[in-house]
Amino acid sequence: MTKRPISRSTTATSSPDRSRNLAIWGIVVLAIVALGIVLFLNLRSPGEIEGLQRIAGLPRDHNNNAQYDAVDKPPAGGVHFDRWQNCGVYTEPIQTGNAIHSLEHGAVWITYSPGLPEDQLNRLQDRVSSQRYLLLSPYPGQVSPIVLTAWGVQLEVDSATDNRVDEFIQRFRLGPTTPEPGASCEGGVGQPGV
Repeated sequence: MTKRPISRSTTATSSPDRSRNLAIWGIVVLAIVALGIVLFLNLRSPGEIEGLQRIAGLPRDHNNNAQYDAVDKPPAGGVHFDRWQNCGVYTEPIQTGNAIHSLEHGAVWITYSPGLPEDQLNRLQDRVSSQRYLLLSPYPGQVSPIVLTAWGVQLEVDSATDNRVDEFIQRFRLGPTTPEPGASCEGGVGQPGV
């Protein structure tokens, strides 16, 4: 048997080809790993908002004679009136039973203590008037300066500049706790102003 000699030119050209192929595969693997990290970070559940209160087991019955005790913050759902509150900015207190119905439709109800400073109130009014499915109204007797409420969840904050305000709105306006997502927040009762 005769052995064939290995040509040096073949060996010389295969080494750069092999290096190039390894470099390409390295880039592909790095791109896949980077994509996996980005997907993981975007698809994971966001952490709980600090101070968020969850209220489970709220009934969804309609009762136009329902009475709401004077408490230090609004209810986060429950028995409510058969008409919802039109979303928007209100400078006077609104009917709790109508507002709860709006929560059922996916609204976030932002209530404030009647003594809230004007700059804070203006900031909230600007935020509410620029988006749908938001209610803003004073809530007499409220202890916390600002309370954000969606169906089954609630957050108390001291200032309209608190980052959790936007986080709450983004997460719960037409969010995962909404019993009737997409139901109207218009055509109900009330004339929002501002």
